[in-house]
Amino acid sequence: MASKNTVCLWYDGDALDAATFYAKTFPDSSVGAITRAPGDYPDGKQGDPLVVEFTVAGIPCIGLNGGPHFKHSEAFSFQVLTEDQAETDRLWNAITSNGGQESECGWCKDRWGLSWQITPRVLMEAIADPDRAAAKRAFDAMMDMKKIDVAKIEKAWRAPA
Repeated sequence: MASKNTVCLWYDGDALDAATFYAKTFPDSSVGAITRAPGDYPDGKQGDPLVVEFTVAGIPCIGLNGGPHFKHSEAFSFQVLTEDQAETDRLWNAITSNGGQESECGWCKDRWGLSWQITPRVLMEAIADPDRAAAKRAFDAMMDMKKIDVAKIEKAWRAPA
């Protein structure tokens, strides 16, 4: 890995599967080097993938097959900005239809328990609007959603005061 700072994600033996899924799903993503265990260890055997280098949407990561001891939580997530409803739908559906699950306000989890925020750029623009009433309308609309509906956000944001 070229980056001095890399996100390390813990997996229970399926880091390569996760990295491969991310590489197929997200633009600017790929699987890199796979370091295989030089010997048996508590949660794997010699030759098993131990560390998988990968990039997700330009972010360098490693997947460590460390076993079942630690689980992902919402305290860490990837936020992926989308440009339109089609991109939002494609990413959301890829994650949730591959054993993942929906959550609230644009959040979902993949089948490995990693949290994702699939966030249309227009939502971020709307809630940052200096017109705080317009920002609140967009925010309130988001609060009732699972997957973000771009048209509903735009309608709420641009509604006459």
